[in-house]
Amino acid sequence: MAPVFIMISTSLKSMDEIRNGSIFTLPTDPSFAAWSKAWFGDCTQTLGEKCGGLSSSFMTSVQIVIPALFLSVGLGAVTGYSLAVWKMKGANVMFAALLVGMFIPPQVTLYPLIIMIRELGIFGSIPGLILVHVIWGVAFTTMMFRNFFKTVPQDLLKAARIDGAGFWRLFWHVMLPLSLPILGVAMILQFTYIWNDFLLGLTFGGRSGQPMTVALNNLVGSQFGEKEYNVDMAATMLTALPTLAVYLLSGRLFVRGIAAGAVKG
Repeated sequence: MAPVFIMISTSLKSMDEIRNGSIFTLPTDPSFAAWSKAWFGDCTQTLGEKCGGLSSSFMTSVQIVIPALFLSVGLGAVTGYSLAVWKMKGANVMFAALLVGMFIPPQVTLYPLIIMIRELGIFGSIPGLILVHVIWGVAFTTMMFRNFFKTVPQDLLKAARIDGAGFWRLFWHVMLPLSLPILGVAMILQFTYIWNDFLLGLTFGGRSGQPMTVALNNLVGSQFGEKEYNVDMAATMLTALPTLAVYLLSGRLFVRGIAAGAVKG
């Protein structure tokens, strides 16, 4: 909590107080002026048509996160269900390939992904960045759902098949309701990963699709003259607030999902 305290305290101080005081002291005259400047920007020194704040990039991040989150989690759930329940030929080989792919650093596959997205005609756009996040997220979510679905009793699946449940009916009416805890964990982790991503957003977002992390880097690195530490700290907190809110609001669901399948019987 010490870094969080320093960031919040510094963001509420004026530059004179920061220069003359300690980073551990509380602000004598708290002000949200730095937060306003970080969010809306300094409109006396505009960067093109924008004021250089984080407000415009916030909606860009939302447009990236929501579709990438639901697509990666949804595809991972269906793929994990297929690999765990339906004994398709080559399922173990496919799962092993997904595991190997998870351990490949993003930097290694960056250039092939650039070529693929460019050939699709969506490089430097929000749809291209969404597709890249889905590609990277499916392997992780597939592993989570596959391992969870493996713990479902086979007698339950056999009973559902005897009642006439096919592939999709078994998934929607039996497996998905059982997987709500792990579904919550997958969505929390994927949301955190996509929202906090910097490398893929910088590479594939282009000028019109830059998420908040890229905008934060531009804001902190493009200041001239005096370094405004209060604005930098406020911008950092604004960028981190969505993920903090998700964890605080869904902490119990996260713990419950992590523990799912740990105890059987």
